[in-house]
Amino acid sequence: MKVTTKVKKILSWYESDNPGSKANIARMLMHGKLAGTGKMVILPVDQGFEHGPARSFAKNPPAYDPHYHFQLAVDAGLNAYAAPLGMIEAGADSFAGAIPTILKVNSANSLATHKDGPNQALTGSVRDALRLGCAAIGFTIYPGSEKAFDMMGQIREMSEEAKANGLAVVMWSYPRGGDLTKDGETAYDVCAYAAHMAALLGAHIIKVKPPTDFLEQKDAKKVYEEQNIPAGTLAERIAHIKQSTFNGRRIVIFSGGAAKSDGDVLAEIKGIAQGGGDGSIIGRNAFQRSREESLKLLDEVISIYKNTK
Repeated sequence: MKVTTKVKKILSWYESDNPGSKANIARMLMHGKLAGTGKMVILPVDQGFEHGPARSFAKNPPAYDPHYHFQLAVDAGLNAYAAPLGMIEAGADSFAGAIPTILKVNSANSLATHKDGPNQALTGSVRDALRLGCAAIGFTIYPGSEKAFDMMGQIREMSEEAKANGLAVVMWSYPRGGDLTKDGETAYDVCAYAAHMAALLGAHIIKVKPPTDFLEQKDAKKVYEEQNIPAGTLAERIAHIKQSTFNGRRIVIFSGGAAKSDGDVLAEIKGIAQGGGDGSIIGRNAFQRSREESLKLLDEVISIYKNTK
């Protein structure tokens, strides 16, 4: 497929990257129903690690099977599928070449106490991603955690190796821990800070949560109020997140979060699209629905991104 002008422009933002990494970014941007638009919808299935199998899949039992998720992502016409090592290994041969994959190389679990601060264990490697034909590695950092600096050091090393081998780097940047309040984890000043840190750490694609109309940091709040940074609508907050990632020169996608109604999902997607967000990464709101319901919802999500200018 011929790379579109829009995708070529996005690739031009990554000025230091080799043709391999750019080819894998293009591979994701040129795949599925949103191919060539510069927008992305990705299916992530790492919730089994994070929450356990029953909490993740009991609502839709076919989802216990790793092949279910590969097939769902393919049939929905998504840009990519992201999962931990075992999930991708379980379908790597059957679905080789069917959809770009992102190997999630670190993970947490709900059994851990995190007494020393929220953290994740390394559960995959760049060599694993290359062996499995992945387009990218995915890595979570927790800005605010006492372990954040360790995580940043890990991704710096892994990012260097991934880029040297022609892979793309996707970074989940989820503030938590330290003195952050629960509301502060999605405050728009904190989300913007988290997105900016991911850009500074060299992420090609940044994943953050949709920001809420709340300011957490005292010193930042003064600046936001003095400069009248708009935040009354989700679209305005999304635009600020994009501005915070090198004035929009990085791809930023937004998580789907906890299970919610179709109407709530689509209202959120509209706000993201209107604010110039580059797409969504939707897990539980896809695979916890029946296959038919999930395909319908994902098609509506894709339609919003296609038709929002």
